Amino acid sequence: MTPRRKKRLTIILALIIGAGATIGLMLYALSQNMDLFYTPTELVHGKPDGTKPKVGQRLRIGGMVVVGSVKRDPSSLKITFQLHDVGPNVTVEYEGILPDLFREGQGIVAQGVLKDATTVEAFEVLAKHDENYMPPEIAEAMKKTHEPLIYSSEQKQGSNK
Repeated sequence: MTPRRKKRLTIILALIIGAGATIGLMLYALSQNMDLFYTPTELVHGKPDGTKPKVGQRLRIGGMVVVGSVKRDPSSLKITFQLHDVGPNVTVEYEGILPDLFREGQGIVAQGVLKDATTVEAFEVLAKHDENYMPPEIAEAMKKTHEPLIYSSEQKQGSNK
């Protein structure tokens, strides 16, 4: 092998190794920042494919705020409230100022860390912006969960007419 070919081979190998290391580091960084979306039922019972979040995992949870469940600490900005869909309730703890549109009986998405099986410590709470809007993740999850209920209620209404 001539010195010229040896130099080319060294440069090509260095580029391939550098590109591989860069791609590997990018994938590692992205996996650390990925937040999976769960509904309260999926958080407690797991997703249909069997995945269940672990304590300490970052996640997003969406559902409806249970009426009468919002409790505010008078000495700080700490707020706790319950979220539900069709299954069990999940407690969300948040410290900060809630969005202006946050209220009981409304759909929200909270981003945070799972503290235990039914408690999420949120660092961000997002509220819908009007009565017709629902975050796409919640709409899709509730559509899957409520689909049998919707059809059965439509059939009942159709039989009453």
